[in-house]
Amino acid sequence: MNSATSSSTAAPKRVSPFYQALSWLVVLLVPIVLTMTVVRLMLSPLYINIEYRIPGFPIDYYGFTQADRLLYGNIARQYLLNSADISFIGDLRFPNGQSMYNERELKHMVDVKNVIKVALNVWIVSLIALIGLGIWAWLGKWWPVYTLGLGRGGWLSVVLLGVVLLLVLLSFGLVFVAFHDVFFQPGTWTFEYSDTLIRLFPERFWRDIFLAVGGLTLLGGLALGLTFGRKNR
Repeated sequence: MNSATSSSTAAPKRVSPFYQALSWLVVLLVPIVLTMTVVRLMLSPLYINIEYRIPGFPIDYYGFTQADRLLYGNIARQYLLNSADISFIGDLRFPNGQSMYNERELKHMVDVKNVIKVALNVWIVSLIALIGLGIWAWLGKWWPVYTLGLGRGGWLSVVLLGVVLLLVLLSFGLVFVAFHDVFFQPGTWTFEYSDTLIRLFPERFWRDIFLAVGGLTLLGGLALGLTFGRKNR
């Protein structure tokens, strides 16, 4: 056998364990970035303006019109994202002068705002880390390893969000309770049907958010998985 022939096929270049570890970090960052990007989209005016106009969306038997929901729902959304204190919604009044939100509702909205603030900070840090790793990978010549991490992270997102979607479709009530018990103290997030938070944001509103976040994140993960999910040869 000709030695030149036997050595004509070069051995694949070995990837440093350090870059392999960074690739797995990318895998973990992808589901966070994808999910929280969609969540941030849900916190824009777009979702509320679409959701309240969906045919069959439950009416408010206590008197809120679609226009009322669009107005006060957007004010509540703005409060969750701005730097204002609780008076931003606490000072709202019904035409008869009664406060629109009771003390329990206001306390929950403060809790929600704090959770969202932490979640968005995690999203920003994760996004910056993912972009920073991408720039490093491009300049440092380990781009194929980085993109493989993107692909694997995409497939991980598909699996995780696929499970969530399945659970939501099978038993949204259990998912909703479990979600709230993770982020809020038990008993602090349940209200009367006549309370403003339920009138503005009935269960259907939240079910549709879970489905939208799960579905859009799954599609994003699928796109990454199909595009980058195989080793470059």
